[in-house]
Amino acid sequence: MGTLPAVRASRTRGVNGPVSTREKKLKYVYDFTEGNKDLKDLLGGKGANLAEMTNLGLPVPPGFTISTEACKVYLESGREPAALRDEVSAHLDALEQRMGRTLGQQDDPLLVSVRSGAKFSMPGMMDTVLNIGLSDASVAGLAAQSGGDERFAWDSYRRLVQMFGNTVLGVDGDLFEEALEAAKRAKGADSDLGLDAADLRKLVGEYKAIVAEQAGRDFPQEPREQMDLAIRAVFDSWNTERAKLYRRQERIPGDLGTAVNICSMVFGNLGPDSGTGVAFTRDPASGHQGVYGDYLQNAQGEDVVAGIRNTVPLAELETIDKASYDQLMKIMETLETHYKDLCDIEFTIERGHLWMLQTRVGKRTAAAAFRIATQLVDQGLIDEAEALQRVNGAQLGQLMFPRFEDSVDDAAGYQRIGWGIAASPGAAVGKAVFDSYTAVKWSRSGERVILIRRETNPDDLNGMIAAEGILTSRGGKTSHAAVVARGMGKTCVCGAEELEVDTKRRRLTAPGGVVIEEGDLISIDGSTGKVYVGEVPVVPSPVVEYFEGRMHAGADEADELVQAVHRIMAYADRVRRLRVRANADNAEDAARARRFGAQGIGLCRTEHMFLGERRELVERLVLADTDTERDDALNALLPLQKADFVELFEAMDGLPVTVRLLDPPLHEFLPDITELSVRVALAESRKDANENDLRLLQAVHKLHEQNPMLGLRGVRLGLVIPGLFAMQVRAIAEAAAQRRAAKGDPRAEIMIPLVGTVQELEIVRDEADTVIAEVEAATGTTLKLAIGTMIELPRAALTAGQIAEAAEFFSFGTNDLTQTVWGFSRDDVEASFFTAYLEKGIFGVSPFETIDVDGVGALVRSAAEAGRAVRPDLKLGICGEHGGDPESVHFFHRVGLDYVSCSPFRIPVARLEAGRAAAR
Repeated sequence: MGTLPAVRASRTRGVNGPVSTREKKLKYVYDFTEGNKDLKDLLGGKGANLAEMTNLGLPVPPGFTISTEACKVYLESGREPAALRDEVSAHLDALEQRMGRTLGQQDDPLLVSVRSGAKFSMPGMMDTVLNIGLSDASVAGLAAQSGGDERFAWDSYRRLVQMFGNTVLGVDGDLFEEALEAAKRAKGADSDLGLDAADLRKLVGEYKAIVAEQAGRDFPQEPREQMDLAIRAVFDSWNTERAKLYRRQERIPGDLGTAVNICSMVFGNLGPDSGTGVAFTRDPASGHQGVYGDYLQNAQGEDVVAGIRNTVPLAELETIDKASYDQLMKIMETLETHYKDLCDIEFTIERGHLWMLQTRVGKRTAAAAFRIATQLVDQGLIDEAEALQRVNGAQLGQLMFPRFEDSVDDAAGYQRIGWGIAASPGAAVGKAVFDSYTAVKWSRSGERVILIRRETNPDDLNGMIAAEGILTSRGGKTSHAAVVARGMGKTCVCGAEELEVDTKRRRLTAPGGVVIEEGDLISIDGSTGKVYVGEVPVVPSPVVEYFEGRMHAGADEADELVQAVHRIMAYADRVRRLRVRANADNAEDAARARRFGAQGIGLCRTEHMFLGERRELVERLVLADTDTERDDALNALLPLQKADFVELFEAMDGLPVTVRLLDPPLHEFLPDITELSVRVALAESRKDANENDLRLLQAVHKLHEQNPMLGLRGVRLGLVIPGLFAMQVRAIAEAAAQRRAAKGDPRAEIMIPLVGTVQELEIVRDEADTVIAEVEAATGTTLKLAIGTMIELPRAALTAGQIAEAAEFFSFGTNDLTQTVWGFSRDDVEASFFTAYLEKGIFGVSPFETIDVDGVGALVRSAAEAGRAVRPDLKLGICGEHGGDPESVHFFHRVGLDYVSCSPFRIPVARLEAGRAAAR
């Protein structure tokens, strides 16, 4: 194969230029008979599974795989490994000998497909080229090989020129589509099947002219050149923008590279006794067992996935070709039993002969994941521990979103305008948009949008991510839109044939003349396939009803999904070590959190208790000029705080409640400086000055800080404003004493925020101990109130051993710890440059969403170890937003924390992930 100039410096250099250290590998190419399903790192998912099917004796067309290692060399050095060309030649020779003909042989051509295949499935994101080896010289030989079917030969050739031109040479695919549409119009044909051999031969000429004009070179006629260029194009496709975007979305590492699969061609476009299809061993949308998939007669594989022609349900294959159907059913059963999971299968029938082109563990919706996991346990294929690993917190979160009312069809004012294929469940409402650019633009402006297309392609990925849901008028459950939407958990309705989508005029026309213009509201139901005008009302998810306790898993109304969720959650709770608490500031949130399975409160933010009408009392505290005025303000706040804590301790009776003393800067409780300045200025212009407003403005100016996050807040408030923390501690202690007197079991914990040195904690702790002792003496009650601190500053983490001497617990405040470790102001950076950082790959995901293991995580780990070295019984938890993030929960399990704390709605997710972390 040829070489390219180096695009990246490498660590070693050979006589012909840069040589990657990876080139020390002795083998880059593997026959399908050499691999197995466990070699996905080396052979990619497609190559590993083709090898596995070959090992199982299934009908797989012969071929070979170029490993991901070769791709990594290419990506590092800009050139293929020096040994690759000879290895490919040797395997191609062996393939030619086995098939009895050579690549592109004029009278009897061997044709091959060149397909990408990374370790993790990336549907439609990378490149494939079919019919490699076909040329002007061999098209007649292909016709003779097929029994004189010239139409088939020219159809195959036009597909090659189109795919090669677009994929390898970078020609705009729309130019080929426009030429095809013009040919169909001239013939009066509804589809490409209406074009005869002469039409297709003419179309090939037009396609080659497009290539020559747009690519600046002729379509290559030498078969080996076609194959070499196609292989290189697959390597390059690993780093296309759409592939990088998909990897960021799915959190797939960017350094894995892709394998390349060279497979002898089998043809589904040889006539009505041929075809191509995609099958699932279970319904990927619901998880139900049965015959699911799509079939398309007289077509090649890409036609099904692209959704260009509407397919027929796979079950209809039984009447079209019963022998192939029966064989396929047996193979599907073999594969599901062997892989012990839902399998996604691509196949081709060539004149009644069934060929398997691919299998993989299939993408599925969240509901299907839970149902299938429990079904496989019941079938004895997997155990409960494995079932727990087959689902994840992101999927559980999807199941907790609302759905449309069941009775919506009967409700007045909700007009159904279409009914398509229920490709990916959920309820989605938004404004209609007809291209990805608009979807992204409007979404960034805060609009909810539904992306409407005839069919989607990989270039639509940005818009699909931005949209609430996707609606297409073509394609089935295995089309690009359906597969990608299911993988992302997006609502999707495909193949709504009765809807006429006009992307150029940006409108959708439904039966009866109903027109949906861009910007009009529509609703789509991915569970039923129904499409409505306007905004349809939603109702709570049955899974949420189950967590709320309003639906029992054993009740008659509980469906399979609720039962599956119950079984898996019960197992997760049995095996997890991490406890799960809630971030809750009032009794209502606390009660809901408890219903959702919270084992206490890990963060009660007392500042939320000072809002609303109580803000005036805080203003009095800020404006106090004397000790008496300050004490009066604190005394007015005390009973209100106490009442709040009584309700909270009652809601969480018998469970720990960690109360964080006041943390934000005081100016946050005062009027906005600009608004107040205007108010004072207007009053003065009217000679109607308000003395209180003037004093407030002076106080706001006095408290104003350039960087409040690093200013007078947290423990610093307690040290600078006499009596503030003492008032809060007294309210906590008196509330606990009152609950104990009422035969309750309050378990309050007092958390001092933003400590940076042990001396700060010691001073506040001494004051708190004094107040608690006074309350105990006054009430005759013994209170066991633990006092600890929030670790949210790098210095606190670095001196955790010292701080542990004065703290009974640490709670890691990972929101502020992330800000201070990175030097980020979250509110500023997320709006300014985070998008660029994500696009450039500096972040795989925002460190505010998932814990930065190497930076913030390293401080958490070292602080935990240092703290427990001083105080072995030190309780460790985390109360930042990371407490409900699935990946972060696994990290906190590994470093030995005792609990995570998160918002009430995320508690089930944290419970599930804590179980998955323990069961691994």
